Amino acid sequence: MLTVSGLGKQYPGASRPLFSHLDLGVSAGEIVALLGESGTGKSTLLNCIAGLETADSGSVGIGPQGLDIVRLGETARAALRARCIGFVFQAFHVLPTLTVAQNVALPLLLSQVAADEHVGRTQALLERVGLAGFGGRWPASLSGGELQRVAIARALVHHPALILADEPTGNLDPRTADGILSLFLERVREQAAGALIVTHSQQVAQCCDRILTLTPDGLV
Repeated sequence: MLTVSGLGKQYPGASRPLFSHLDLGVSAGEIVALLGESGTGKSTLLNCIAGLETADSGSVGIGPQGLDIVRLGETARAALRARCIGFVFQAFHVLPTLTVAQNVALPLLLSQVAADEHVGRTQALLERVGLAGFGGRWPASLSGGELQRVAIARALVHHPALILADEPTGNLDPRTADGILSLFLERVREQAAGALIVTHSQQVAQCCDRILTLTPDGLV
């Protein structure tokens, strides 16, 4: 579901690349943890994989067809993200002008899932992340942990081929975090998706199939 080859990124004025010549893959039904110290480029790597930032070199094949998001134009990148990628941002990026249910259902609209499926899928996922009955509420009324669960539900609702998650359990209590990890495992296995999870939690990492560590010298 993900094939990264020779990926490199350097910011203007930096003395060395943030990362270079990175190769990694995530298979269908596999969850991979990505560890690393702050500043090694983990979040930037996720952004480059999703086409939210442009890599300087290399390729990123997304989904069963392996479409290279690096070489697509912005419109095509957005379409590929809407169809194939579920992204849990560290800062949530829940839209304040939409209700909780509207936020979760947004990928269904963007990926043109039949309208009669929206309510059922949205309510089912809100229940799974512990937010049953929250659909009509506004993001401003939610806690940080609740916003994080909205972001997780939004990332999973359209059955993406690839899930990218940046610290998805960082604001959650241990019991809720365990439930979210179980949900990730269930969805990845059932839908033969792939998942790459950036985390500082050894507990999260140990639940994954493989652990990669991003260092200044590359992936270990």
